[in-house]
Order: sequence, then C-alpha cells, then structure tokens
Amino acid sequence: MKAKLGMSPIAWWNDDLPELSDDVSLEECLRQSRSAGFTGMEQGRRFPSNPEEMLPILRAADVTLCGGWFSGTLVDEELAANKDRIAPMIELFKAVDAPCIVYGEVGRSIQGDRSKPLATKPRLSDDEMKAYARKVTEFGEWCADQGMPLSYHHHMAAVVETEPELDAFMKHSGEGIPLLLDAGHLAFAGGDVLRAIDKHHARINHVHVKDIRKAVVDGLDRSKQSFLDAVALGAFTVPGDGSLDFGAIVQRFADYGYEGWFVVEAEQDPHEAPPQKMAEIGHKELMRVMTAAGYTVETEGFPKA
Repeated sequence: MKAKLGMSPIAWWNDDLPELSDDVSLEECLRQSRSAGFTGMEQGRRFPSNPEEMLPILRAADVTLCGGWFSGTLVDEELAANKDRIAPMIELFKAVDAPCIVYGEVGRSIQGDRSKPLATKPRLSDDEMKAYARKVTEFGEWCADQGMPLSYHHHMAAVVETEPELDAFMKHSGEGIPLLLDAGHLAFAGGDVLRAIDKHHARINHVHVKDIRKAVVDGLDRSKQSFLDAVALGAFTVPGDGSLDFGAIVQRFADYGYEGWFVVEAEQDPHEAPPQKMAEIGHKELMRVMTAAGYTVETEGFPKA
C-alpha cells in the first residue's frame, strides 16, 4: 500500500488568529516542511491564485499541492452561489493536479468567532440534516463532473461536529461527496476515531492526522470558551506530541486498504511550537506507524516529468 505525507500551512499562518502566525514567506514554509520530509502542502492564504505563479513555486520547493479549504455555505445559501465561488478554485486545482478540494461548512459555524462558546455551536434538526446532506451531495457530484472531487471536512463548532452528526450526514448524503476524516476534530468532539473509520471507510478519500492534547481539551469550559480559545491554549498538535494513538489509527486505515494523503494539520502558536520542529516530530512519528502498518510512503515531491 502506498501513502503520501503532506502538511497544512496553518502551522505557520493561522487565518483566524493572526497572532498565531509566523512572519515567514510561502517559499520558507514550503522549504521547512519539505526538509522535514513532507512531499505535499495544502493551500494557504499566501499561495498565488493562478497556476502560472503557483507551479514554479511548487517545482522549486519540490512539493505538490495536496488539497485546500473551500468555505462552503450550502447550509444557508444556494448551490449556484457556491458553484460560482468554487469554479476558479476547481480550475486552479486541476491545473496543478491537486487530489481534491476540502469542503468546510462555514454557514452558521462559530469556528471563527472567539466570542461564541463551544456549547453554542449550531445544530440541525433531523429534517435540516437530511436536506443539507442531499444538497452537499449534489454539489459534490457537480464538482466531480467539473473534474475535481471534494472531500467533506467535519469540524468543531460547525453543523457537522460530533460523531452522531457525522453519522447522520453520511447516512443521508451519497457517494458523490467523499469524506475527509480528521482524527483531531473527531476526538475533540468526543468521538471514537476507530469506530468512525470502521463505519465510513468506503467514503474516505483524504485524511487529516491532527493530534490533540487531551488535558487541554478536557480542561475547557465549553460554556465559556470558544474553539479559537482552545486553539490558542494548545488543544491541537502533531502526531507524536499529543494524546491520540496514531499507530492504531493508521493501522485501521491500512486494514481497509486506504491509499492516499495523510496530511498534518496542527494549528498552534508557532513561537511556542516552532513549525519546522513540529513538522519533524510529526513526520518521524508518521513514518514509524506507517511502516509498522505496511505502508510505503512515497518520497517524490513535484513530478520530475
């Protein structure tokens, strides 16, 4: 089985908490992650938005674009509005041969609002969830028809956060919307990562290997503290520095024959958790557990051909 290891630039620049950002260029971010062993990077705010600029940067850094976040609003807005917004991203991602676009629902979400406690997250009724799941499926099918698959990201403080919410979404959605399984977000939400893989492995096409610091998560007052408060306190980290058993998690993916990207997405204060050091810790741990699970980790970055 083959796997690829990527990172998210959120370890260097946090879009929601600018104070948790390091003043480094895109080129330096890519250099640090590549030197740690990662061959891919998800899109961040400092990436150019056209392939003519992006491809030379990726080639020089010897990395590929392994995904990127789209802020979807389908829970409230129509398909047409989301199609218009994602169309340029689809064309860009096709041009640089990215594997997928990560769909993150921001409609009604409180993930970017530090004034909203975790306990006030939006919740959908059963009928709302059914309608939402069907709508996202239709959107996913349309994106795939344009040549770029989506990967649905369940997320803290959003309409699909908890394991029961994820199960309901998966039940009422279809194969047209694959799943991004994020170990850290599911564990933060009180879910069982291994059980989720067991239930939804057939639809998983992208993986975020985010770790959590359980002591920080367990110590939160969810009636008062927000998702961004949790991030600032250090709720997330890289594999090998947190509380999750990635040996068991990666083995479970291997058991079901998952092949593809495992992406480290671990937002923290880069001044307290230097991104290159954390990248090295995460890569070392992932190589350990992936080798044990029987994976061959691909080492090629930007295609030489």
